[in-house]
Formats: sequence, structure tokens, C-alpha cells
Amino acid sequence: MCLLTLMAFQCSRKEAKEIPPNILIINVDDLGWADPSFMGSSFYETPEIDKLAKRGLVFTQGYAAAANCAPSRACMMTGLNTPRHGIYTVGSAERGKSADRRLIPVENKITLHDSLTTLAEVLQVFGYTTCQAGKWHLSENPKDHGFSYSIGGSRAGHPLSYYAPYGNVDLEANNNEYLTDNIMNNTLDFLDSRHGDPFFLYYAPYAVHTPIQPVDSLMYKFQSKQGPDGMSDPEYATMLNNLDRNIGRLIRKLKDLDLYQNTFIIFTSDNGGLYRISQQKPLRAGKGSYYEGGIRVPLFFVWEGKIEAGINASVPVVNLDFFPTILDIIDAELPGKSFDGVDLAPVLLKKKMPESRPLFWHFPVYLEGGNVDSYDALFRTRPGSVIRYGDWKLQHFYENGVIELYDLAKDPGELINLVDSFPGKAEELQSLLDAWITETGAFIPSESNPDYIGNGAW
Repeated sequence: MCLLTLMAFQCSRKEAKEIPPNILIINVDDLGWADPSFMGSSFYETPEIDKLAKRGLVFTQGYAAAANCAPSRACMMTGLNTPRHGIYTVGSAERGKSADRRLIPVENKITLHDSLTTLAEVLQVFGYTTCQAGKWHLSENPKDHGFSYSIGGSRAGHPLSYYAPYGNVDLEANNNEYLTDNIMNNTLDFLDSRHGDPFFLYYAPYAVHTPIQPVDSLMYKFQSKQGPDGMSDPEYATMLNNLDRNIGRLIRKLKDLDLYQNTFIIFTSDNGGLYRISQQKPLRAGKGSYYEGGIRVPLFFVWEGKIEAGINASVPVVNLDFFPTILDIIDAELPGKSFDGVDLAPVLLKKKMPESRPLFWHFPVYLEGGNVDSYDALFRTRPGSVIRYGDWKLQHFYENGVIELYDLAKDPGELINLVDSFPGKAEELQSLLDAWITETGAFIPSESNPDYIGNGAW
């Protein structure tokens, strides 16, 4: 978005009483809800992340606004849900064999439109130096969307190799330097070179996305270690442990530069873990699915001395909430700008729980690659919409009209469909979902695909 268009929102900052805080978002790629040890993993080791989590407020029911990379990141950067920006998946909406797709999906957008205001653009207007480090995935160049600096960011969704040369990540490297280490080295250089302005650092490492390429020097820790089935991949463990080490380097640098105390930190993942690499038990399915394993993510907030340490909250929140929350944290306003998330600052700073609200997901496209426990051998997700309200979650599939209703408080694994047992609750949630679809103008696929052969798999 151009500066003049952004300024049309009549940006304003309330009378500043303190130095504006620095903003750090750590958005890990494909890190599952149950993968960090602070979330209960007995195999994967994340001591630095655990230490940081203990300094803040952990949301045990945090969500990504989409179940795979690009749409989740677009939602977080704009504060808008998928129907408002049109990025629903990575690449084509017609993924998987045409003969297996009953409906014609919506055409997917692969680039964040210039008319959309990003968090980075707003923070630039308010005097922040902005730096993107790692995966961007929303356009060719993150500098076109509000970042003053970019470290390895492009349209690439994952590196061709984590060992140099990386193939599609434009970073100079020393010998066989591991990509996660390289990005952090450059990130620390950015922090050393900044000149006094508050900064927004969007640290989004490519790790732990595929390809799964172990950090050889860490294999000794995991190759003989025992862990639960489906949640103990030793090569993946080295990637996560190495990322953890680099996050520790980042926090130590902030402390060395006397910046940590006034840095507002968000830690999360862009979607659930990849099922074939790391399952998210007791949650069902994984990345790409709109069952809990695909959208529930680790999430915590840290602001030393402002957010009380060592607190867990079970209220459902989503990465759409980050944009309005950060505006409040920096005492800024964008009159006329609306968001699909809510401001969490009262929760973080005053321990005032937000009013109960529905959360929505919309996926009018196809994503191939079945999850074993989603009972679909062909697709991780078929066209559908989802609402969570309180403990209840409803998923509506458009190919066959199937509706599934779950009580997440009693059944977090989404094993028992209660739609026939609680028809009134299903009707209530479906009504709210229909109203949201109308309000957002969300596309509902209904046109039959002439290539579909009806093989009985769904």
C-alpha cells in the first residue's frame, strides 16, 4: 500500500508516556501445537523457547487463521480473514487429481494485493524500522509491503536445501552453513546496526518446514532417544533443537543491547505440524486440515515487567488478533480500519478475559495429501467452512453437505460427531457461520467438476 493511501486512515498515536516498545514476532514454520517441550513434548527439546514461554502468558488454545503457510501469514500480516484477501492456499486451488474433485474451487490468489495494509506498513508510518528475516511467501519482495530490510525473504515457501547453497534463498553463505544459522547471523547483524528507532522484527525462519535435513552435530542427542509413536522423529528433532538454539541467541542479543526489557514478543507457528513428520496427539490430523491438529498452534506473549510471567490461558485466540493488539501496545490508532481479530492487550496487561466470540475458517479449495486420522485418503482438506464458538466446533463440507459437530472440552481429538445428538447446537453454529459467510462475501463452491469420476473415496 502506498504511503498516501495508508495515511488516509488518519493514523494517530495517543500522547506517548513511554518509549514505544520494539515489536518481535517469531513465526515458526510448521511447528505443531504439541512439538515444543513447554507444550508437553517428551522427545523434542526446546529449552530456550521454554525459558521464554515461562516469562510470559501462554495461550493453550491458540490458533492460526488457516491450516497452511501462505493464507495464515496473509491473515496475520493484514488482520483480515481469508475471504477478504483471497489467499486460501499455496499455488493452485486445484491441487490433487481433477478426477477426485467433485466441485470447481475458487481461483486462489498467490500474492498479497497492494491495496491491503500490512502491519509492517503501519509500523513504518509510526517510526519503526522494519525487518523481515526468513520466510515471506506473500510476494516477490517483502520490501513492497512495508519492510525496510529483508533477510532471505521472497515468494519461496521452503528452501531447496538447508545446507548452502540453498537453491532458492538468496543469502551468501560460508561453506556448508545451515540456513537457520545463516538467517540468525544476519538478524543479529541487523540488531547491531540499528540506530535508535524502535524496530519491528518479523523473524520467520524457514525451519521446521521440509525438506527434513538434520543438523548433523545434534543427531547424537536424538538418534537413540525413545519417544511416543508419530511424535519422535530424530532428524526433525535436530532441526527444532537448532532453531531453539538460535532463538536463544536472539534473546541474548536483545539483552546484551539493553533492548529486551522494552520488546513486545509474540511466539507462534503459521499452522499445525506436518502429520507424516510429527503428529499432534491428542489432536486430530495435521497441517492442511481444519481439524485441530492443522490449525491449533503454540502461542505465547512476553513483555518483561508488563505481562505477568508464568500464566496459562485457555481462552481461544487467533493470529488475526496480533495486528489490533500491537496497535494498542504502541498506543496507535487507525480510525476507519477494521479487523477480523480483537485487541488482546486488556488480556495481556490487565488479565481481563475477552468476551466469548466465534472464530471462523473458510477453505473453498482442495489440498491433496490425506491425513491418516482424517479418514480421507486423498485430501488433507476439501472445500468447507469451520466455526468454533465456546467449546463447540462445527465443520461444514461442501462436496457432500456433511456437517460435523464436536465438543472440544470433552473431545479435543474430534472423534465423536455430535450433530445428531445436539441438533439445536448445530443449527445455532451453522446460523452464525452462514451470517459470517454472507457478511464477508465468502465464495461457496457449488459448480460441478466435469472431470469428476466419483470413485467413492468421499
